[in-house]
Amino acid sequence: MPDTSDAWPLRSLLLAVVGAAVALAVQQLVAVAPGGPPTGNAHLALATLLAVGGVAFGFVVERTRLHWSLGFAAAAGTVIAAVVYWNGGWGYPDNWRLVCAALTVAIAAPLFQAWRDARAPGAPRFALAYPAVHDHAWTNVLLFLAALLFVLIVWLLMFLLSALFNLIGIDALEKLLRNDQFGAVLVGGAFGGAVGLLRDRSAVLSTLQRVVMTILSVLAPVLAAGLLLFLLALPFTGLAPLWQATKSTTPILLSCIIGALLLINAVIGDRPEEVSRLALLRWAAAVLALAMLPLAAIAAVSTGLRINQYGLTPDRLWALVFIGFAKAYGLAYLLALLRARGGWPVRVRIANLRLAVALCGVALLLSTPLINFGAISTRDQLARLASGRTPADKFDWSALRFDFGASGEAAVKRLVTEGKTPEIRAAAAVAMKEQDRYRMRGLPANRSVAVGIEERLIILPKTAALPKVLRSDLSWNVNCTKTVRCLLYVEPDEASATLVGRTGGVGEIFVVTYYVGKDGWSYTKPAEPITESERKANEARLVAAFTARQLEIRTVERRQVFIGGEAVGYPFE
Repeated sequence: MPDTSDAWPLRSLLLAVVGAAVALAVQQLVAVAPGGPPTGNAHLALATLLAVGGVAFGFVVERTRLHWSLGFAAAAGTVIAAVVYWNGGWGYPDNWRLVCAALTVAIAAPLFQAWRDARAPGAPRFALAYPAVHDHAWTNVLLFLAALLFVLIVWLLMFLLSALFNLIGIDALEKLLRNDQFGAVLVGGAFGGAVGLLRDRSAVLSTLQRVVMTILSVLAPVLAAGLLLFLLALPFTGLAPLWQATKSTTPILLSCIIGALLLINAVIGDRPEEVSRLALLRWAAAVLALAMLPLAAIAAVSTGLRINQYGLTPDRLWALVFIGFAKAYGLAYLLALLRARGGWPVRVRIANLRLAVALCGVALLLSTPLINFGAISTRDQLARLASGRTPADKFDWSALRFDFGASGEAAVKRLVTEGKTPEIRAAAAVAMKEQDRYRMRGLPANRSVAVGIEERLIILPKTAALPKVLRSDLSWNVNCTKTVRCLLYVEPDEASATLVGRTGGVGEIFVVTYYVGKDGWSYTKPAEPITESERKANEARLVAAFTARQLEIRTVERRQVFIGGEAVGYPFE
């Protein structure tokens, strides 16, 4: 491991102060007043800039070329902050773009550190030594995890001291721990101080790195044996069971490839003298290197089948990107084995460095709005819908409405009036009204069409009519079908309606009561209007009765659904 920390005792104090200040600033930017509006997008982007820039500065700062470290930290924070701003916040619609930005910074950091440390007079301008890059990459990962662990220990210690002082009636520390500003300062200061302390003790991280690499290398034969048996079994089982067993075939295969990459590099190290001396481990690493390309090819077939069946989505396009890099690594490792045989680790290290630079560049490109997977997927899905290849009742309206970004939402809005068929227009109207992605996602094939709901219900009494405003809510219930219809009992005053039906389980009955209020139908009975003075008077009466110990237990009459004389569901008023 390169020695980057000795002879700078003020580093810990500097990073602790910087961490506390940055954390406090971030807390103030994202704090939301009770009942106030949510944090603005610009504030979230600025908070991200400070947080990422502060962490990056702590990881790369050196007393020499300090302005270089400041420049890298500012660039790292700007990249991720820009993605947060483009993405409309820290959540949806496209978290993978944020992942790419984070991956860009994570890869760029060790590349920058190795390049900066090698900048000696007369050295090539873009010289990168693989051992330095490899060491910095592992050091950064271990440093981050160790700093998080230190923060957790600090909090546990503070809670312990708080409980100790509470024993003698002093709650000042407990109140401090409940204060958001104090918590931010404590977290930021502890994290920054931990980074500084550990960087001042590079020998500790070097030892920890060797321990981790040793443990990982021992696991190589286990994964190698599993992947080898899996590949050998495929000619006998065929690929069909892969698609029938789970929809997560591609993520599972990509996870195996990532695991193989980690274990291979744990075995071969970053220098010729660090290659494991155990023949079993070297053979296991070779088997893992051979297995990566076939696994990537199977993942490509799996994703291709999903795209052919259901069309493009942002997630599937991202999967294609990850599969592309998995195939690149698999091909590079296979060529290294075929060309060099015994000396293949040397070629793998060269490939690792080149692929890391390429991955960093592609991830940076994909984190920008220059390539919009949502728009690409929207065009493909609309073409499938217009051609009839995907019927309106099986179309994934949830994905188009919520997961394809602004282009998908605009497409749904446009289909409300411009849909090719009445079914498309009706389904788009229902999807456009819905504000909850999770409720839409709960349906098989997301059948959001409200037409034909009466065919799935038996309305009681027969003279009652289905309330129009309740049609949309009832249309989402997938347990009500044409073959297994639900019962809907509408109260005479049409102020409430009870839905009774069968679930997927044998003999299982569900009961849902809907109430009508000023905002439409809901599961909650609307509360009676009450003034503030009436509320305070009620509270005063309860307090007085409680003080006078006026407690009694009564038997109350409740209403409940009975089927064949047996009660089902919960009582309701």
